[in-house]
Amino acid sequence: MTQSYDADVAIVGFGPTGVIAALTLAKNGVSAVALERDQDLYPRARAVTVDDWTMRIFQDLGIDERIEKKIEPQRALRWITYDGTEIMRVDRPLSSLGAKARAYNIYQPTMEAELRAAAQEYGRRLTVHYGARVTGIDQDADGVTVTSTDTTTGETRTTRARYAIGADGGSSATRSAAHCRLLGDTGDVTWVVIDCRVKRWWPDRDVLTFWSDPQRPVVDIALSAGNHRWEIPLKPAETPADYPTAAEVWPLLEALGVTPDDVEIHQHAFYQHHTRMADTWRRGRVFLAGDAAHLMPPWAGAGMQTGMRDAHDLGWKLARVLTGELPESWLDTYEAERRPNAAFYTRLAVDLGRVITQQDTDTHPPLNAPPALQAGWLRGPVGDTSLVGRMIPQPSAGDTTGRMARLDDLLGSGFVLLGDDTDPADLLTAQEKAGWDALNARYLAVRPKTAHTRGPDELVDLDDVLLPWLRDHGVRAVALRPDKFVAATDVSGLAVPA
Repeated sequence: MTQSYDADVAIVGFGPTGVIAALTLAKNGVSAVALERDQDLYPRARAVTVDDWTMRIFQDLGIDERIEKKIEPQRALRWITYDGTEIMRVDRPLSSLGAKARAYNIYQPTMEAELRAAAQEYGRRLTVHYGARVTGIDQDADGVTVTSTDTTTGETRTTRARYAIGADGGSSATRSAAHCRLLGDTGDVTWVVIDCRVKRWWPDRDVLTFWSDPQRPVVDIALSAGNHRWEIPLKPAETPADYPTAAEVWPLLEALGVTPDDVEIHQHAFYQHHTRMADTWRRGRVFLAGDAAHLMPPWAGAGMQTGMRDAHDLGWKLARVLTGELPESWLDTYEAERRPNAAFYTRLAVDLGRVITQQDTDTHPPLNAPPALQAGWLRGPVGDTSLVGRMIPQPSAGDTTGRMARLDDLLGSGFVLLGDDTDPADLLTAQEKAGWDALNARYLAVRPKTAHTRGPDELVDLDDVLLPWLRDHGVRAVALRPDKFVAATDVSGLAVPA
């Protein structure tokens, strides 16, 4: 009996994680249908930043330039006390990943609207049903059936897909239907988040400031498009009922020296911080991503971004499995790679929270940690002395026809082996090359800009970045995955990872 599917993949939830999943699947040639409970975009700004790793994902999806117009570079971060003592400061370095800045301030509703606009351009390959509340998820050996109810008409719809992704947030219906448990804790402190429209500039407005204090720590951050946010904890005797309107909120800002001359309060809401992770991110053909899989405090600015990275990792693998380019066993690498990364950023957020609340004034967490994988589809040791699991830097490069572009634009979206002034295929055994050929890998020699190219399969290191990067680690060749992470080097062996 021939199966009939509405799409290759059903996505439950169409927030940032769901949109990136949908864009990644569609870009890689498979169809997706998204089911979103809300009719309209969520109006509150939750996430506040994206970095150059996330921008590189946007670049892969062909949307980085349009997103960049909606966000603004972030200059620096600082931790200070109310008497003006600076505990720690981090000036944002230049990006090595091809973005114009290391980090950006965002206004989430504006950025998310642009992401959804990009999704609309995929036409029939990507369908979104808004106002669809998912009430059931059932799977069998051949696919997944998602049942939803139209929140306006009450009509029931069933959607049949080969796989499903739950990107439906912390209260995920997908997680419940898949019988996954969310483990961890919720903080006992309630925070008021105050979003404001800027009316005039003030000194250091563009520096993300953490007011460190054991009683009343504050996050003070510029958002893009003329918005600004403060996040302030309520005291033990206070409740959200004490702050029903902006009039009651104003004294909190005035205590920081903020006046109605500076801003207009746009909205305020109350949150508690969660440190939780699902016991498993997959049940058969159903996967969890983003807040459905993990929840973390906001201090590292990584919650939304971790979800988008989940979606991109899962998306390019699912697409290649569905098109027959990769075996189904590749899907086992999703949680193996993404869980350790989510755990890293959760620990980082917790550590930063301890600095902000002055529980720990001696720790200096690694705010500029480069993108890295600790496990998964890799060959060889990972760590500071190895390139395995690292994302390759992205300088400007040239090809043999004289074209100059960012590296990723010349590498394409498949598997690639790069050699230091040599054809990397020459470093492979016949068996190793057969393994990479089965993945349709390209083999490119990277030449210095001081030399002539010699053949069609070459790149030129215009910024003198790639060749020193390889040589600093004693590496002659690297094998890259489609997401631009190093899967293997000649130091540990260039055979296709298991």
